[in-house]
Amino acid sequence: MTIEKGDVKMEGNGMDAMEAILSRRSVRRYTHQEISDDLIQELLRAAMSAPSAGNAQPWHFVIVNDRVLLQEIPKFHPYSGMLNEAPVAIVVCVDLDAGPEGFLVQDGSAATENILIAAHAKGLGAVWLGVYPLRERIMGLRKLLAIPERILPLSLIAIGHPMERLPREDRYHSSRMHANRW
Repeated sequence: MTIEKGDVKMEGNGMDAMEAILSRRSVRRYTHQEISDDLIQELLRAAMSAPSAGNAQPWHFVIVNDRVLLQEIPKFHPYSGMLNEAPVAIVVCVDLDAGPEGFLVQDGSAATENILIAAHAKGLGAVWLGVYPLRERIMGLRKLLAIPERILPLSLIAIGHPMERLPREDRYHSSRMHANRW
């Protein structure tokens, strides 16, 4: 059942936003099932719907599904071994010449989080692999993927159909909340 409200479609059997946020987990093991181009487009549509300072939208995305390239990344990124199994990775980049200075990392991080939540809501598993600010990871991706100097690779997301479903984890801690003052 699909309910339409203006331009927003809500699937009767789909995951709502709060459920997707609260139940999302970092997934590092994947089946060999491929991910369709249409599904990748949906994830990128979610990424490009992220908030952006001054609406600069400085992001660029490199979709990596070439097995040889995926297997090269762990040679310079020590925590990316899951790319040996993942059918696809998305490199989230920002254009250093775009947007208000100082907010590019936040814009790219918001896009990264949107991909993670959208992937989970679509039944996929994903994990955020940090790139920025580590020079060896930035330079490794620039060289491997021919990323221009003005483009900063910010994060790398391994994506696939999860080998297993991880249980929901409650990370809310009221001790971290402060009202009006510390």
